[in-house]
Amino acid sequence: MSTFDTRAENWDSGDIRVNGAKVIADAIIKRFPLNKEMEILDFGVGTGLLGFEIAKHVKQVSGVDTSAGMLAKLQEKNTPECNIISIHQDIIKEPLTQQFDGIVSSMTLHHVEDLEAFFKTIHNNIKNGGFIAIADLESEDGSFHSDNTGVHHFGFHENELREIVQKSGFKDVKIENINTIQKPHRDFGVFLLTAGK
Repeated sequence: MSTFDTRAENWDSGDIRVNGAKVIADAIIKRFPLNKEMEILDFGVGTGLLGFEIAKHVKQVSGVDTSAGMLAKLQEKNTPECNIISIHQDIIKEPLTQQFDGIVSSMTLHHVEDLEAFFKTIHNNIKNGGFIAIADLESEDGSFHSDNTGVHHFGFHENELREIVQKSGFKDVKIENINTIQKPHRDFGVFLLTAGK
């Protein structure tokens, strides 16, 4: 059982996480004119905190995650009006064949070991004219998580990340700060990376 499977039960109970996902959703909605024709993939969907916000504005959200426990919590929250299709898969090892109008992600990128493989993979899953909108931590000292198991990056340096994304074929890469998470020992910046294909 993964760390995320064990944490799934109480995942939605923290204000920081719930409010953070709302801020990220608002930033994505402001940046991209979502519509009811669109099919969106939420990478690292978890319990759907970001996905359900996006689902209100589009035709369909599919959520991919490697944690069965998280996806089980997501299924409990599905309604006929706001339904996320769950996909239990590691898309770097087993890429999806479907193409989407956009890919969104909230605070998952730091758990991805091979960034180049990830961005190349999702580039294939985006329709021409589609977009990515990925939120994660600005560079930090490793103290954001109380346990760094499964954390491959202590946040991200803007220039390094931009270079990887551009190399993968994306254009109009923008990275902007959209939120600050305040923890007792320090503040952590959250960015939104957006790009098109």
